Amino acid sequence: MKRLKITIIAVLSLAGLLAFKQFEPNRVIVNKSFSFGERVEYRVHYGFINAAEAKVEIARNLSVVNNKPCFKINVTGRTLGAFDLISRVRDNWRSYVDTVTIVPQMFYRNIQENRYRKEETVVFNHDKDQAVSTIKDETKSYKIPDNIHDIISGYFYLRTLNFEKIAEGEVIEVPTFFDGEIYKLRIRYVGKDVIKTKFGKIKVLRLNPLIPDNKLFKGEGAVKLWVSDDINRIPLKAEVELAIGSLEMDIKSVKNLRKELEWY
Repeated sequence: MKRLKITIIAVLSLAGLLAFKQFEPNRVIVNKSFSFGERVEYRVHYGFINAAEAKVEIARNLSVVNNKPCFKINVTGRTLGAFDLISRVRDNWRSYVDTVTIVPQMFYRNIQENRYRKEETVVFNHDKDQAVSTIKDETKSYKIPDNIHDIISGYFYLRTLNFEKIAEGEVIEVPTFFDGEIYKLRIRYVGKDVIKTKFGKIKVLRLNPLIPDNKLFKGEGAVKLWVSDDINRIPLKAEVELAIGSLEMDIKSVKNLRKELEWY
């Protein structure tokens, strides 16, 4: 059950755990994929059991952080039903993402998992290649590379990419700052497909976040992700293969997308 709890927490964060290529300093990203007021909800299930739910929301109003115009993006996750009684999770992640460069200006997380608590704020100073993390009364500074992402901003940068220029099988890497460390997230672009959802069938891009070997997941490609093959580029479905079964995350509802999803 402890292993299952860890996996549910990981899946709740899948909506905001993707990040991609590092680019030149002072970049300008043309964003036609998302805007203010967008809201996407997911359900996480273990077989026929509803285990958790997650929401990804962009605030309706512009925020200003470090004198930069930003999207305020919230990602929340919570366990449900029997899972809530066994292992209660109430997680809130927030990123203020620069509307021009799609890099984070500030990142916040408030983690509540059973008795475990952690609250952190990270302020990014990209001109000085510096990230300042504050946890309770302790503040630390870290050196960061150009165009570093947090775990939410990277996902939104993904949505601006042109997959017609990415070859099937290509592995994309990005440096990401999280928990005081810089590491590379690696994701393989598998190709195109069509999947069935509660709303109907839709064309998708298939992605494989690459996970290091461990006792919890079934191999490096244990996590699978299906993203809409349209201008929105929103995750529609995720699957995690475990040693004890599998967890799935499915889209529950969508509001205020740049363009309506094309179901058929």
